[in-house]
Amino acid sequence: MLARLFNNRHFLGLLFMLPAAVLLLLFLTYPLGLGTWLGFTDAKIGRAGQWVGLENFDFLVGDSVARLSLFNTLFYTIVASSLKFALGLWLALLLNRHMPFKAFVRAIVLLPFIVPTALSAIAFWWMFDSQFSVISWALTKLGLIDRYIDFLGEPWLARLATIAANVWRGMPFVAICLLAGLQTISPSLYEAAALDGATPWQRFRFVTLPLLTPIIAVVMTFSVLFTFTDFQLIYVLTRGGPLNATHLMATLSFQRAIPGGSLGEGAALATLMIPFLLAAILFSYFGLQRRAWQQGGKD
Repeated sequence: MLARLFNNRHFLGLLFMLPAAVLLLLFLTYPLGLGTWLGFTDAKIGRAGQWVGLENFDFLVGDSVARLSLFNTLFYTIVASSLKFALGLWLALLLNRHMPFKAFVRAIVLLPFIVPTALSAIAFWWMFDSQFSVISWALTKLGLIDRYIDFLGEPWLARLATIAANVWRGMPFVAICLLAGLQTISPSLYEAAALDGATPWQRFRFVTLPLLTPIIAVVMTFSVLFTFTDFQLIYVLTRGGPLNATHLMATLSFQRAIPGGSLGEGAALATLMIPFLLAAILFSYFGLQRRAWQQGGKD
């Protein structure tokens, strides 16, 4: 019986997947289930709490700070992800060309992504400081401004500053992934399009972009997920300030649950993030469906 089992590829597949399944169950499924449960209770730090149903969610719907964090999260995610895609695609197209020291340049491009998030956030904190900002210093020396800019002290400037830091950190991931996708496109397709009289823009529009769409769908899904759930960068850079202008749902959830002690309220706020994350995953799913269609599979 054991010999038949070990000769069965389906059994071997399940056996090899078992360690990963156990790790996911312990470190992903259980915390997710526990957090969802806490969202329906009035649990505090040091007290288990009682079932309160939708009270936490009703409170958050009427809470102006929670609504502001939702706006901040959507604005932060949409703007940062769009910029990362545009700049990442442009950088990938540049890196796909023939150039000297290509391998070295590609390695350098990855540096912002591999630097620890807290370290890069501290660097941007110094760059945006109201008294010692190197950006303000340079603009002052150029005569463009007459006083230092308080990047992290004004609500909209703080939002834009955090987006800039996120784009700088996340753009290399998008660029390298799209570069890998570009290198899978056969050069013969470009040669055929050029023989047909296609301009560079037409080659990009009708050859590069359609074949790159499945990769774009997957890469941008991960980018949106990472951006929507961003915590470290915001917490180190602004801690949600000024006036809650940069509080994302993740940072506000932590603030309410841990320093504030309201575990149930913080868990409820984190649970409200799930529908948006599911929407991003569905976007990736339809992108993969398009890839199956391109390869001759069923829709």
